[in-house]
Amino acid sequence: MTSTAAAVLQERLGLSEDELLQILDVDPLTLLGGELGHRPEVGILLALTDGIDTAVLRRWLRANDGRPLRLLLARDFAAFEDAVEDLRERGLILRGGGGA
Repeated sequence: MTSTAAAVLQERLGLSEDELLQILDVDPLTLLGGELGHRPEVGILLALTDGIDTAVLRRWLRANDGRPLRLLLARDFAAFEDAVEDLRERGLILRGGGGA
């Protein structure tokens, strides 16, 4: 996997550099050097999120107390996959305190 693919993932999800590095568990030089061949996460995450509107993905990632982002940062990819599937099935659902 290349640093270009990682940049596509970063753009698609609206990730900061620090978030991307933590999710991929790499240092900045590895990312810049494009030495991600041993890291399947980028391709898997790109495939998982393919076909979902970028604006929806970005909002969803940080909505509801940022649960999807927390899953990625914890590298809990199985739970993130389940969350993406839920997004595909149910759409973006925002929870929050609503006043009357």
